[in-house]
Amino acid sequence: MKAVGYKKSLPIDAADALVDFETAKPEPRGRDIRVAVKAISANPVDYKVRKRAAPPEGETKILGYDAAGTVDAVGPDVTLFKPGDEVFYAGSIQRQGTNSEFHLVDERIVGRKPKTLSFAQAAALPLTSITAWELLFDRLGAVPGKSVDPRTLLIVGGAGGVGSILIQLARRLTGLTIVATASRPETVKWCLDLGAHAVIDHAKPMKEQIEKLKVPPVALIASLTGTEQHYPALADIIAPQGKFGLIDDPATLNVSLLKGKACSLHWESMFTRSLFQTPDMIAQHNLLNDVADLIDKGVLRTTLDQTFGKINAANLKRAHALLESGKSRGKIVLEGW
Repeated sequence: MKAVGYKKSLPIDAADALVDFETAKPEPRGRDIRVAVKAISANPVDYKVRKRAAPPEGETKILGYDAAGTVDAVGPDVTLFKPGDEVFYAGSIQRQGTNSEFHLVDERIVGRKPKTLSFAQAAALPLTSITAWELLFDRLGAVPGKSVDPRTLLIVGGAGGVGSILIQLARRLTGLTIVATASRPETVKWCLDLGAHAVIDHAKPMKEQIEKLKVPPVALIASLTGTEQHYPALADIIAPQGKFGLIDDPATLNVSLLKGKACSLHWESMFTRSLFQTPDMIAQHNLLNDVADLIDKGVLRTTLDQTFGKINAANLKRAHALLESGKSRGKIVLEGW
């Protein structure tokens, strides 16, 4: 089968940063399903792994987590899917990735593909939907339901992949006031179109902008990018007894800044359940099915922004480069071989 991978951790402009190669089609065991991959999307975790985790000498690491495709074969213990089913999912960080024609994934972290979306549109959603859902409901404890919630959720980096789905989930499924941050006219419009009540510029002092909006107390903060840079300002903005959630990788974080306000700090990593094989691992299967239902009912929409063509090393290098620039919006998808 065709695949895209890397042998050494190299800058994305290096000739061999990502390479096309052929490898054996994997065989499903246990609760694994084998998916014929139709479309993938790129995420910041792809380039972070490429830059930080060199594979063992002589091996080629296949990146990629988001995928949409058709079940090709199933392991002996599979009960949730059968060959021919259309699925979407974000794989495990411990296994070979989705940048391959066929891919093995545990059925408990796979959902049915939304019927109303193409494979490309569906591939944009899994990793960011899981991250946003778990961050909003499991970590920050937002209350589902449209009753008025007298709190504001501040989303730092609203136009990124996670922010794009988090805005929608919070606006459609809760009564929170949603304020997103964005620094360019096109990303400001993107956030407003997705449902943010207001947008502020994270490149300028944020507290003054929040105060001018006259919104309810900022009791929930989702810091999706630049946490180390923005953290002191965010600790100043957050309301007493608030909850601060983050997904990125600050080198340092002075937790004591939250002590006086008795605020709590919450990390979100959508790989945790599959990494530790937690008893509630199947929650991601159920979550993705819920997202598919919300898509098919018109409550949520895909966050696909750009399609970069066929799945190959050249196009994936373009996607990595754009993500590394920090100027992407929504999701980048590649489709077909």
